[in-house]
Amino acid sequence: MRIAVASGKGGTGKTTVATSLALSLNAPPQAGGAVKTRFLDCDVEAPNAHLFLEPAFEQREEVGILIPEVDEALCTHCGRCAQVCQFHAIAVIGDRTLVFPELCHGCGSCTLVCPEKAISEKLDVLGVLEGGPTPAGVIFGRGLMNVGEPMSVPIIRQLKKWELGNRETIILDSPPGTACPVVESVSEADFVLLVTEPTPFGLHDLQLMVGVVRELEIPAGVIINRDGVGDEAVDQFCNGAGLPVLMRIPLDRGIGEGIARGEPLVKIRPEYIQQFQALYRDIIQIVKEKQEGLPSTALLYKP
Repeated sequence: MRIAVASGKGGTGKTTVATSLALSLNAPPQAGGAVKTRFLDCDVEAPNAHLFLEPAFEQREEVGILIPEVDEALCTHCGRCAQVCQFHAIAVIGDRTLVFPELCHGCGSCTLVCPEKAISEKLDVLGVLEGGPTPAGVIFGRGLMNVGEPMSVPIIRQLKKWELGNRETIILDSPPGTACPVVESVSEADFVLLVTEPTPFGLHDLQLMVGVVRELEIPAGVIINRDGVGDEAVDQFCNGAGLPVLMRIPLDRGIGEGIARGEPLVKIRPEYIQQFQALYRDIIQIVKEKQEGLPSTALLYKP
């Protein structure tokens, strides 16, 4: 089971939900937890889940893409490489072939079509992957993009493929927004948890994110964080769109202070452990019914 946690905007509590779900599922059996989890922090530009899960980083690996390197002694400047590159990362000007690494997506087409075999590939390091166990037993992995790099998608893609140990459930904490890094994070997920807040900004960006998951045909449910502030527009939208509201987390000063100290929600309010475990069971039911083509009986609307 792959569960992605996403939100159209930053600061809605996405990482709070993702880390709490991982800790709840991985809780001791006497606390109702029996699901071994792997947690992937896909917000590679600003990862912060490690502050709550406190992993020991025992594995580290550089990641990047293969970019072309031209041997001018062999190059005849025929221009085929430039013709095949749809990202305009390589250009032939007179008797020179220029490579623009910032535009290259590492597809390798220029290398394949070069008739003189004048193009080889070298690794352009975009960042690193780091991983290891947490004190709670969650297997943790994150990507960390180098400052100034323009593309995060290759790092996210390689993080998702990184071998960190088998786990029956993978939780992906996606970046904020709805752009390509988010699409890469949630693609191939079995379910997407959409975290929002009951404000006009929260509603606007939730609507954008709902469009993404429906385009990808991934079942989704909503968690309303800071419940009690704002208006009822988010509730009305979810009700009209047939989106299940699976959990509500109230606007609570104690929760806010604890999170500011780097404490996970389930440590601040241990009663949420059972709620997140129930949430996981609801997700399994929704996914099962979708796979079987049945109308979902788990579309819970919690007023």
